[in-house]
Amino acid sequence: MSVRHALLALLSEGPKYGLQLRQEFEERTGEVWPLNVGQVYTTLQRLERDGLVASDGDGGSSTQKAFQITGAGSAELEAWLRTPPDLSSPPRDELVIKVLVAVRVPGVNVHDVIQTHRRHVVELMQEWTRLKRDAGAQDVSLALVVDAELFRLDSVVRWLDAADSRLRRTAAEPKPLRDGGPSSAVPAQTQEAGARR
Repeated sequence: MSVRHALLALLSEGPKYGLQLRQEFEERTGEVWPLNVGQVYTTLQRLERDGLVASDGDGGSSTQKAFQITGAGSAELEAWLRTPPDLSSPPRDELVIKVLVAVRVPGVNVHDVIQTHRRHVVELMQEWTRLKRDAGAQDVSLALVVDAELFRLDSVVRWLDAADSRLRRTAAEPKPLRDGGPSSAVPAQTQEAGARR
């Protein structure tokens, strides 16, 4: 999430103080992403340094300054809004890594690992659905955030289901023979015992 660009978007509506920006950011994001006031002021200082916002302050306390977007800030915001995020390579998803690791760890049943995570994700989806229902139809920002999260979590459940199915199919398939040697499906201890005879 780009706090920098979110603040520019709020400032595009007119001059605002730091505390006001924090409050409006949380309201606009359905109060799902709390924002530290220190992060707001640090970001505003960087935006001012970069010429993307200007303040009416005279060098006094940053909490008493009103900030406004500059022409360069408006151009930056417009470019950010129209630039698609880089989705060309998969992110390092911790859940994907856990499943990949669980496949190789001796004594770990990867299917149990998958089902544990699947149950957790389904419970999260139920919590998000309750939150959306309790908020009502008027809170469009929250509804959009919850919809995005529900779609994301649904894709995680579908991936877990697909991974579980693929791993079960792979385990059931006979292993191919390698160069006419013993089948790789035969445990290594059995192959060694056969070689000693």
